[in-house]
Amino acid sequence: MPEGPSLVILREEAARFEGQEIMTAEGDTAAFEPAELLGQPILSLRTFGKQFIVELPDMAFRVHFMLFGSYRIDERKDRPPRMALGMQDGGELNFYGCSIKLVDTDLDSVYDWSGDVMSDQWSARKALKKLRAAPATLACDALLDQTIFAGVGNIVKNEVLFRIKVHPLSPVGALPPAKLRELVTEARQYCFDFLAWKKAFVLRQNWLAHKKVICPRCNIKFTKAHLGTANRRSFFCESCQKRYPR
Repeated sequence: MPEGPSLVILREEAARFEGQEIMTAEGDTAAFEPAELLGQPILSLRTFGKQFIVELPDMAFRVHFMLFGSYRIDERKDRPPRMALGMQDGGELNFYGCSIKLVDTDLDSVYDWSGDVMSDQWSARKALKKLRAAPATLACDALLDQTIFAGVGNIVKNEVLFRIKVHPLSPVGALPPAKLRELVTEARQYCFDFLAWKKAFVLRQNWLAHKKVICPRCNIKFTKAHLGTANRRSFFCESCQKRYPR
C-alpha cells in the first residue's frame, strides 16, 4: 500500500496537469461516469494521507490505492486501468487496482489537514491529544490509525518503533511523556526521510527493521509477527525495543 510520501511524489509528478482540461476519460469505476469529467479543468491535485484527490469545478474525487494499487503517468500497464485521464498536452494519468470515490467539493470540510503527517498544517499537539485520549491503544495500531497519523503505513510503523526503541505491543498510555512525544516527532520525521530516500531510489537500503532478519543494534534475530487489531506484519527486536509497562 503506498504510504503518504509516495502520494506526495505522485502529486509532484502530476503537478503539470493542474489547470489543464480533461480531454478523454475512461474506466470501470462505479463512483461516476467517466464522461462527466470531460472538458473539466483540474483545479488542484492534493493528497491527504494515503489519498490522492482530484479537484474539478463541479466535483472532486479521491483515489485510494488499497494494498496493491499503482499509477502511471504518460504510459500504461498491459491491463486496463481503473481510471485513465487524457490531458490537453497529450499526457495521461492512469490509475490501477485502486478505489475511486466522490468527495464533497468543500475539501476543507472533508479533510482535517492537520492530521496529515506530510502536510504543512500538521499538528503534533493534536496527535498527542488523540493518543492520550486512547491510552489502551497499542503502539503498532496507533501509528497506523489514519485519524491520528494520516499517511503512515506499515513500513513507517516498523521503522519508527525501531528508531525510538519501543515494542509494538506497548500501550500508548504506558509510554513516558517524553517517549510519547518522540513517537509523534519520529512519525513525521521518518516520513520525510522516506520521501527523500524514495526520490533517490535508496529507500530499501535504509530500512533498519522492516523485512529485516537481524537487529543491527543487538545482532540477534528480529521477531516477525502479525500484531494489533490491524493484524499487520511487525518486525521488532525483543532486546532493544522496550515493552511498556516494564
